[in-house]
Amino acid sequence: MKYDILVLGSGPGGYVAAIRASQLGKKVAVVEKGEIGGICLNWGCIPTKALLKSAQVFNYASHAADYGVKVGGKVSADLKEMVKRSRGVADGMSKGVQFLFKKNKIDLIAGFGKLKAGKKIEVTDDKGKTTDYSADQIIIATGARSRELPNLPQDGKKIIGYREALVLDKMPKSMVVVGSGAIGSEFAYFFNSIGVEVTLVEFLPNVVPLEDEEVSKALARSFKKAKMKVMLDSSVEKVDTSGTGCKVTIKTKKGEVVLDTDIVLSAVGIATNLEGIGLEEVGIKTDKGKVLVDDFYQTNVDGYYAIGDIVHGPALAHVASHEGISCVEKIAGMDVEPIDYGNIPACTYTSPEVASVGLTEKAAKAAGYEIKVGKFPFTASGKASAAGKKDGFVKVIFDAKYGEWLGCHMIGENVTEMIAEAVVARKLETTGHEILKAVHPHPTMSEAIMEATAAAYGEVIHL
Repeated sequence: MKYDILVLGSGPGGYVAAIRASQLGKKVAVVEKGEIGGICLNWGCIPTKALLKSAQVFNYASHAADYGVKVGGKVSADLKEMVKRSRGVADGMSKGVQFLFKKNKIDLIAGFGKLKAGKKIEVTDDKGKTTDYSADQIIIATGARSRELPNLPQDGKKIIGYREALVLDKMPKSMVVVGSGAIGSEFAYFFNSIGVEVTLVEFLPNVVPLEDEEVSKALARSFKKAKMKVMLDSSVEKVDTSGTGCKVTIKTKKGEVVLDTDIVLSAVGIATNLEGIGLEEVGIKTDKGKVLVDDFYQTNVDGYYAIGDIVHGPALAHVASHEGISCVEKIAGMDVEPIDYGNIPACTYTSPEVASVGLTEKAAKAAGYEIKVGKFPFTASGKASAAGKKDGFVKVIFDAKYGEWLGCHMIGENVTEMIAEAVVARKLETTGHEILKAVHPHPTMSEAIMEATAAAYGEVIHL
């Protein structure tokens, strides 16, 4: 079987690359050993957002009286039904990708793929039969999985990763979440919001440690206000699972603390899926668990490319998708510019949500910029007040000399839907003055971007 392009992996990098290649007239096949759509659609972005929506609805129902709505009886959270809905949403999205494969005449090859020299992939199906497929170009998009720490081995029952967290069959009374990045914070928020006693443990001084410090501190306050225990500058040293629950030993600045909990959720990052896929046999170079590629994802071996979580850069679905498109368009001979990794938006879907792009205030100062900083709190937003969601703010950072928009950081209701304005504006090299003079609709949460910009330039009206 000979193709123009073979893609190993059907996640948001792989399936998008395949579809774009087909649009460009290429004969394409995708090799996938698991669910179509990869981790994102089946065990990541989509099902977690479905669970978080259930938590949001539960929260609204629990506080219906605040909005003048009377609800009969006590509102309760049904974890099994929440999980069932979440799995249904994920299944629907996966079926949608299968439809897109058929629409774009992309062959799906089920089985475990191993790279071979001569631009080939050996595929082993579920019966152990092996078949070789060849192509002019091969794109590796095998993604990543939950990272395991030596002192925190996951047993799938008492110490779990994100996959098990998505399908718990009963609600624990208590949980320790280790790691406060996007995954850890989202699960901590979800379980806390439906009544689980959650302790969030973070090794660094702030939750969501990659975000602007003011945003991190605001999210920590929100968590604590919701009765979540947040332990910063702390690390889990060991977990004793010999009893009915878990005894978690946590090292803090003040000494060791032992917590009793039902379950431990490890959310300490990801590990790339590079084992056993033939990289060494083909001679493809890696560094610290990542495949080395150029600006257009070509490896050191001609005809082999790599995208997504397995290459250096943010391990985000939207990054993988854009890498796949750029890679394929370059293969097709189009005029492609490298992705600007300094303009990648990051989103955390807690409540309040967190969204950001560009430099933090600390990073901008460290880079030597003279900056203008503006901040607008949602307490001064008419739309936020009307929605009863006044937590958070928008913070903008501009270069004082040229007006370049260096960074934008948000925490609040639905801010993940607002960050694209900053991404597009930065792509177009829009200045603070242009944002200030662009009329924003009222009443909207997005007005806060204009108001924060006005604050940076000493022209804010509503503060």
